[in-house]
Amino acid sequence: MDILPVISIVLEALIALLALAVALKGRPCMLGFVVTFGIYVYYDLARHYSWAVSESLLSVMFFIATLTAFGAVLGLLVKKK
Repeated sequence: MDILPVISIVLEALIALLALAVALKGRPCMLGFVVTFGIYVYYDLARHYSWAVSESLLSVMFFIATLTAFGAVLGLLVKKK
C-alpha cells in the first residue's frame, strides 16, 4: 500500500476539523470548507480502498465539493469588505 494517499487523506480530515473549529468560533463561511474537505476524504477513501460507489455519485460529490469551496471563498471575500 502506498503511504502518500493515506497521508493526504489524514491531512484532508485534519483540514476539515480545523475549518470546523474556526467555523464554530464565529466564521460560518468556513463550513463550506468543512463540507468540501469532508467530501474529499470520502472520495479519496472510496477510491483508495476500491469501495463500491458509483462513478456518477463520486462525480456529483466532487462537484458539490467544488461549489461549497467556491461559496466559502466568496464568503471570505464578502466578509473582508
